[in-house]
Amino acid sequence: MPELPEVEVVRRGLDDWVVGRTVESVQVVDPRSVRRHVEGPADFAASLTYTRIGAAVRRGKFLWLLLDGLPTPSALVAHLGMSGQLLVEEPAAPDEKHLKVRLGLSPVATKPNQLRFIDQRIFGGMFLSQLVPTDDQFPGGMGSELPWVPQAAAHIARDVLDPASTPEALYQALRRKNTQLKRAILDQQVISGVGNIYADEALWAAKLHGLRSTATIRRPDVARLHAALVEVMGRALDAGGTSFDSLYVNVNGASGYFDRSLNAYGREGKDCRRCAEEGLVSVIRRDPFMGRSSYSCARCQRKPR
Repeated sequence: MPELPEVEVVRRGLDDWVVGRTVESVQVVDPRSVRRHVEGPADFAASLTYTRIGAAVRRGKFLWLLLDGLPTPSALVAHLGMSGQLLVEEPAAPDEKHLKVRLGLSPVATKPNQLRFIDQRIFGGMFLSQLVPTDDQFPGGMGSELPWVPQAAAHIARDVLDPASTPEALYQALRRKNTQLKRAILDQQVISGVGNIYADEALWAAKLHGLRSTATIRRPDVARLHAALVEVMGRALDAGGTSFDSLYVNVNGASGYFDRSLNAYGREGKDCRRCAEEGLVSVIRRDPFMGRSSYSCARCQRKPR
């Protein structure tokens, strides 16, 4: 599933290619992809047509386009789910096999005129959501200074790349939980945008084990974890995100390559790079976790007793 860096790569692409343009036409190819727009596909298309895209904004894995021209302040929310893609293409480009929604955009020289939502597994979708004020009066997310957030994303916590996010806020959120550390940082109401890959990478960087109880977490531990999350997310962004297959691409269809830099995730049985640099021998182990896998170093991320 795309995590924060992959969604931020898409947001930046939308900021470059579609912000400031008018939606001139809307075609819902598969109604299942607008199922969260409760008024139905026809209303979705009619409401969105002739709106102007004011900004591309992201909080965690939630992505939305602020819209001008609607009677109530609203946004077009695009959730990528497990396989969603937003591609900017020329109208003459062949339709993708899993094309779900097509938006025709006002023409701009050198820029393609269609925004297409593609989704193979149909866990994602697009819908309009009314904007509501943020609880803390800070901007709703990356990409806008306005203190507004779609109602559908109002329950989502801020992410570590958000200027309003702090180690102390993460510490307080973790201490309100009574669970394992990895479970907590995967909880989008504790901190958003972190999925399985980057959770393992950040825990490795912070020398913390995912089974550690949040009841025992200390401020210095959380400071290391917060810094590790920021650093890991930043490096992943620089690499264009992590692309294990063709589903994870930016708005121009290019894949990221952060998977080449992973230190823990997917490295079962391989030497821990940190231990190797210290002249020590240890390997990355894989443990089952919530129906998936967790990867950690057997030596520098000791399991709690």
